[in-house]
Amino acid sequence: MADGILRSPLHDRHVALGATLVPFAGWEMPVRYSGDIAEHTAVRTAAGLFDLSHMGEIAIRGADAAAFLDAALVGRMSAVALAGAKYTMICTPEGGVIDDLIVYRRDHDHFVIVANASNKDVVVAELEARVAGFDATVEDVSAEIALIAVQGPRAEDIVGRMCVRGDDDIRAMRYYSATNILLSGDIHAFAARTGYTGEDGFELFVGADEAGAVWDLALAAGAEDGIVPCGLSARDTLRLEAGMPLYGQELTRDTTPFDAGLGRVVAFGTASKPRGPFVGHDALLKAKVEGPARVLVGLVGDGRRAARAGYPVLDPEGAAVGVVTSGAPSPTLGRPIAMAYVPPALAEPGTVVGIDVRGRREEMTVAALPFYSRAS
Repeated sequence: MADGILRSPLHDRHVALGATLVPFAGWEMPVRYSGDIAEHTAVRTAAGLFDLSHMGEIAIRGADAAAFLDAALVGRMSAVALAGAKYTMICTPEGGVIDDLIVYRRDHDHFVIVANASNKDVVVAELEARVAGFDATVEDVSAEIALIAVQGPRAEDIVGRMCVRGDDDIRAMRYYSATNILLSGDIHAFAARTGYTGEDGFELFVGADEAGAVWDLALAAGAEDGIVPCGLSARDTLRLEAGMPLYGQELTRDTTPFDAGLGRVVAFGTASKPRGPFVGHDALLKAKVEGPARVLVGLVGDGRRAARAGYPVLDPEGAAVGVVTSGAPSPTLGRPIAMAYVPPALAEPGTVVGIDVRGRREEMTVAALPFYSRAS
């Protein structure tokens, strides 16, 4: 830690690679190496290597671990299979999103939650406040773990080469599943087929003291496939093209999962599979029944000027009726794209809206999310 800023266990490698380092959620992290577009394109066409060690990891253990998470989160974690993963959220009693999370089931009584770096301490505190009455413990294990991601169409081959026992385990993994693997150098890793880029890929959980060796191994294993280190800037345009929300922009305490078009992550239960109460249940049920007052949509422009977060969305008369949450030129599509909250009446794909880009109206067209899918 320098001047109160946290540093990844891979900091020295980022410096050696000439990365541009910036403050991010209390950490000093690489925003780019070779260049935003080059890194973005590498992930879409070959593979990119990401340091995600700033993310928070929280271990939940105990006989009531599954029941506790069912009560604390909006998803049904007890239904997650061993070595499975699930995208979910932790919400306020009023239904606002505190953070979006991925939960991994390591064992019947052991889960690991990955939280956003900026929200890790808040999520830990919320879970600790909600665990009373359950035979379960909440432990922040972030300092012990480094998280390294290999993302892109060549990711399977690259991670397979990193394994001592060959790539059979890797190739057999389904999306949103995980397994224990042994990497060259006798390094044990928990590998998850998850990511935040819209591409196939793997996220490798390893001991913080082994992060450098795993980073070097990935670069060596992916050299013939064109793997490149990637920073936060490429990660942001990749997730935007894939229509993936970012906490603090698409998701906040003032938005519900239903506002963001993610009501599917909220499990209310059915007559055949009833579910007990969870924090935010009543408010979220009300939000589902009433429908959102604003809707998250995609926007695509034909001009050169990009809509950025915070820019007003204008109706045909020029009145501000919404706000852009994320926006950038799309390297893959070659056009400006954005996500924005608008009234339901303007949410139909094909609807033309205006964006106030520094005092000048730029027209964009509502489009279905995601903008890009590797299956398309």
